[in-house]
Amino acid sequence: MKQKRFDPTGFTLVELIIVIAIIAILAAAIFVSIDPARRLHEARNARRRTDVMTMVEAIKQYQVDNDGIHYITIANADFDDPRIIGLPALVCDTTCSAVTVTNTQCLDLSDIGPNYLSRIPKDPTIGTDQWTAYYLIKGSSGNITVGACEPEGEDAGGAGTPPVIEATR
Repeated sequence: MKQKRFDPTGFTLVELIIVIAIIAILAAAIFVSIDPARRLHEARNARRRTDVMTMVEAIKQYQVDNDGIHYITIANADFDDPRIIGLPALVCDTTCSAVTVTNTQCLDLSDIGPNYLSRIPKDPTIGTDQWTAYYLIKGSSGNITVGACEPEGEDAGGAGTPPVIEATR
């Protein structure tokens, strides 16, 4: 009769601890390199860039379709005077870290028409229908600049100097 030899199958406790430690180190390295907060800030800034380009293109398309005439509220705006885009109110919030806004009357684009803007874009974090957190400047040379008032820094954790998000046409 043959004796059975002890045949250990499975892992020892030390082997399991080593594997778990390696997995934890790799997970921590991946989490730090991905930095989900940073990716959220970058995504919101990408949305701001898209919104700014959409508004500039819509305003210029309106001007082209109307023989070079600006939309009425833009035509009535002073040259080189930054204005917040929003709905008319008694006083428009002039808080904007990107430019100095002194005119307290919002620039209303709400009736520009669905062929140009189906909805007025608003900042993904702080914008409202009343105050979009986007500004518009009508230049004396006929160009239009639209920009974001409060872009977010794109360094780790959303810190750092925010990028300038604006488009001119």
